[in-house]
Amino acid sequence: MMLNNTFLLPVRVYYQDTDAGGVVYHSTHLNFMERARYEWLREMGFDVNSLIKIHKTLFMVRSLEIEYFKPAVLDDLLHISVHVTELGRSRITLTQEILCSHIRLVCAKIHVVCVGTDTLKPMSIPVPLREKIGKPA
Repeated sequence: MMLNNTFLLPVRVYYQDTDAGGVVYHSTHLNFMERARYEWLREMGFDVNSLIKIHKTLFMVRSLEIEYFKPAVLDDLLHISVHVTELGRSRITLTQEILCSHIRLVCAKIHVVCVGTDTLKPMSIPVPLREKIGKPA
């Protein structure tokens, strides 16, 4: 779901996402964010398979900064956001948050780079995708 240039993906916390105490593992938050980026691309009409097969590109995480504020626990309904803050020739900078009942649990700044499937070297973001993303807010 897109809201004010921010994509939101609802995710329920399952038992497999948690430790013995029912708290979400720190690394699982990265999986939730990856899932949200995947669905964000799909929402714009660019599923990962089409990027690979048609545009011969894929996105790789170059770097990320993450802060954990509060824990997510078993059965929470989370909303994972994706918001573009910068768009370069081959790089996209995203801000992602994990919210529960409108409370920010996790915030991350993620730099992804568009690379060619054959070389895994940076290449320009495909024009149709760049046009869909538009200008970052």
